Amino acid sequence: MGRYFNPEQISLAHSSFQQAEGLMSRHFRLSPEKVRAHPYDVKTLAFLDDHEVRKEAFAHLCKYHYRKEEAGQERGFHFYRICLQDDRILDAVDRAHSFIKLSPLLLYIAVHELVHVLRFENGEVAFDLSRQEQRREEDKVHAITRDLLQSCLRPELQLVLDCFSNRYQLNDLCT
Repeated sequence: MGRYFNPEQISLAHSSFQQAEGLMSRHFRLSPEKVRAHPYDVKTLAFLDDHEVRKEAFAHLCKYHYRKEEAGQERGFHFYRICLQDDRILDAVDRAHSFIKLSPLLLYIAVHELVHVLRFENGEVAFDLSRQEQRREEDKVHAITRDLLQSCLRPELQLVLDCFSNRYQLNDLCT
């Protein structure tokens, strides 16, 4: 059985995504409404389906299509689900022995995942990529995330960015 966020940590995750939306709005010069118009939701581990759980990531992005026949016409839409892996996130914070704090890690994750959503929605990259293309996309999204977070950089957030840099891996620093 996995570890789950408590109510305070769920609230912190929610706040992190709100802050991430604001940062993205300013960085990409989009209205807050335009950022929120990108169809996504966030779920924590306790509410994920089995296929949404990933042991190798802090968050997993799924794309869903909803189709409905209405008045003889098929209508539909798609949305993205950001699946937070509470256990992986909490384990990384615990392993870091207070080196990495939950709040800046959640902010990094929120911005990173919303950059993916924005890039998919704007057609900058396809959702379904080969393993090699995924690696390149992750590198690009990390660079964008790092650039975007420079506007609110503080020491605790800098530690998270350093952990995700090419020089380090979060798992290496937190063991």
